[in-house]
Amino acid sequence: MAFNIVLVEPEIPNNTGNIGRLSLASGSVLHLVKPFGFELTDARLKRAGLDYWKHITVKTYESLEEFLAINQNEKMVFLSASAEKEYCEIEYVDNLFFVFGKESIGLPKQLVAANSGKLFKTPIHSPHVRSLNLANAVSIVVFEGLRSLGVVKKT
Repeated sequence: MAFNIVLVEPEIPNNTGNIGRLSLASGSVLHLVKPFGFELTDARLKRAGLDYWKHITVKTYESLEEFLAINQNEKMVFLSASAEKEYCEIEYVDNLFFVFGKESIGLPKQLVAANSGKLFKTPIHSPHVRSLNLANAVSIVVFEGLRSLGVVKKT
């Protein structure tokens, strides 16, 4: 049982490092779409991922177009603050791709427009908060998926 976590043009190495650690802990594959706001050799990326980075399954792509072409037959959902539906409404299945945008502006507008029926958000209940930290948003969605598939047991 695995998910796929996709970061489109990630900008902050600490977030990507934390998400890498999360991908390993959850049994997920991490997909990174260039351009990045850092180098994969960045010490902050490695520090946030701790000594786990060597065990993380990471796939990199030169562009969003390359990622979409290679994975065109995969089931994907797109996470965006502009979505109407909430992450609890996702139909979680094995091998599902969760596509997240860059920290500063989210997913490209054309990708959002082309996938309006597959857009989901994590609700924010304060008018003073524009968005959640990317690593936190990924964690919420991935662990809800694991819970809904029965991988995370209720205690």
